[in-house]
Amino acid sequence: MAHTQTAAAPLAASRPRLRAVAPDEAAGMARVADFLPPGATLLPAPPHALPVLPGRPPMVGYLVLLPADRQPEPEPGGLPEGPVSIDGERRIATVDGRALDLTYLEFELLAHLVAHPHRVHTRDQLVQTVWGYGHVGDGRTVDVHVARLRRKLGAEHRHTIQTVRRVGYKYLP
Repeated sequence: MAHTQTAAAPLAASRPRLRAVAPDEAAGMARVADFLPPGATLLPAPPHALPVLPGRPPMVGYLVLLPADRQPEPEPGGLPEGPVSIDGERRIATVDGRALDLTYLEFELLAHLVAHPHRVHTRDQLVQTVWGYGHVGDGRTVDVHVARLRRKLGAEHRHTIQTVRRVGYKYLP
C-alpha cells in the first residue's frame, strides 16, 4: 500500500474526525445521521475536546465512528504524483524511495500537507488539525516543525513545502 500520496487518505480516514458546530447548527446534525453509511455511529463529543472562542457561545461537537471493516476505500489516482509518499498503515514517509526518520508530529504534519496538495494551511489550522484542540502554543511551533521537515526532506525536495507569507504553508508535489 506504499504508493505515492494515496496512502495519506486512509491515514486521515482511519482517525475519528471531530466536527465542531455552533449550537444553532446542532439541531441540523440529527438529519446528518440519515446520511451516514451503514454501521456508522454519530456521538456527541465531550465539551473539553472542543475549541472555546471568546465572545461566542460554546461549540457542540460530534464524532462519526465507522467500523474498521467498513472504512471507505481511497480512489486510485486521485492525487497527483510527487516525490513524497506516505504509508499511513506502517507510518513511513519516503522521499524518492528513501525513508525519512520523523517524529510523531513531523509525520502527522507531513501526512496532512501531502494529503492536501496546493492547499494553503494557516498556522492555526495546522495547530488544530495536527496538534489537536487541546494544544497550548502558537504558530511558531508549526514554523519549527516545518523547518525540521524541510531539513529531513533534503536540499532537493525542501521546496515542496512552500511558505505563504503571513499566512502559513502549502505542499507542492
